[in-house]
Amino acid sequence: MKSDKSRVGDEAVASSSPSFSLRENSVYYDVAIIGGGPAGMIAAGRAGELGARVILVEKNKNLGRKLLITGKGRCNITNKTDKPREFINKFGKNGEFLFSAFSRFGIEETINFFENLGVETKVERGGRVFPKSDKSQDILNALINYLRKSNVKIKLNSEVKEIVKKNNRIEKVVLANNEEIMADKFIICTGGKSYPKTGSTGQGYEWAQKMGHKIIKPTPSLVPIETKENWVGSLQGVSLKNVSVALFQNNKELDFRFGEMLFTHFGLSGPIILDLSKKIGELLATGEVILKIDFKPALDFLKLDKRLQRDFKRNKDFKNYLPELLPQKLGDLIVRFSKISPDKKLNSITKEERKKLIDVLKGLKLTVKGLIGFSQAIVTSGGVDLKEIDSKTMRSKIIKNLYFAGEILDIDGPTGGYNLQVCWTTGYVAGEGVV
Repeated sequence: MKSDKSRVGDEAVASSSPSFSLRENSVYYDVAIIGGGPAGMIAAGRAGELGARVILVEKNKNLGRKLLITGKGRCNITNKTDKPREFINKFGKNGEFLFSAFSRFGIEETINFFENLGVETKVERGGRVFPKSDKSQDILNALINYLRKSNVKIKLNSEVKEIVKKNNRIEKVVLANNEEIMADKFIICTGGKSYPKTGSTGQGYEWAQKMGHKIIKPTPSLVPIETKENWVGSLQGVSLKNVSVALFQNNKELDFRFGEMLFTHFGLSGPIILDLSKKIGELLATGEVILKIDFKPALDFLKLDKRLQRDFKRNKDFKNYLPELLPQKLGDLIVRFSKISPDKKLNSITKEERKKLIDVLKGLKLTVKGLIGFSQAIVTSGGVDLKEIDSKTMRSKIIKNLYFAGEILDIDGPTGGYNLQVCWTTGYVAGEGVV
């Protein structure tokens, strides 16, 4: 089923099929869900599947706008980690919150869920799970089909203006057009502040705070970094594999990653940079942050020196040797920082020059200027304080008929499918919790 057939004016249902019941006469629902992203869709589908009368409210003209761009349009739905403890550890101290929910709807349940909806999956390097088609649209179509089967009513182009609370209960939701939606229970799945063009403006934090919830300050996470050095711009688009990046402050190594990185016109990006960005953001508040790139992490200083000594016996220009060492676009960079003349013969390079070259290859320094911000952040770090949420049901401990799911919660992990898994897990559990 094509998603573009799921729209009917400003209101939509998950299918244009005549057999689908719109419940047009319903003015009061069992469950009202705000936010049509991954957490909101799976929560709505699960609640409807269990027999609840559900309405899903989305301010965009289509569901899953941010979902479609995840994984560079391929949608990395989860990470196939064999041991749940290893998966949960990826979220740091807040990962403990996921234990109960994860035991009910974890990695295998997620993969089976989508395969039962007709989406075949595949596992790639690092345990990353994608649809076999490499199309995020297939994941969205499956979710829309799930909503159709669960008789969920969907309201698109419907921005929430106000949430009305009375006696520690939500009474109703008021839309921008002053239409009111009343329900017995409510789930907020509005996401964070990352990629605001997709509708993630952080409005859910404001509602939660007004209702008495503590909000851990939202900051961009899994985000590219800007460097003080302008020369990185000359390497824009250069992608490197099997390199390591170490994070330093006050001459002390505080973290590192191994894998892929990318030079951009403003600094650095790529998986290992994104994974370091949260720590970088925290450290920038206390002082200067230095990155050291190791282009040859498989070789220690002595082994690399022996290799260079062997190679430098040849009567060959240094500039013509560089492509054997690193991608060709990095040649000028190596010449610049090693200060070895590009026309110098290998067998004329001195011991001191060789040592300098190794220093560059094993520890090229960059100074962090800052994080690019929410506009390019994949996820938001921070959100609704987990201490105020029942981890078994996702119900608020402050508002009796309010639940939260997805990125609005104060939990975020690395790249590789971890954050979408939080959406599936918390959304599914919230969908069960309201019934």
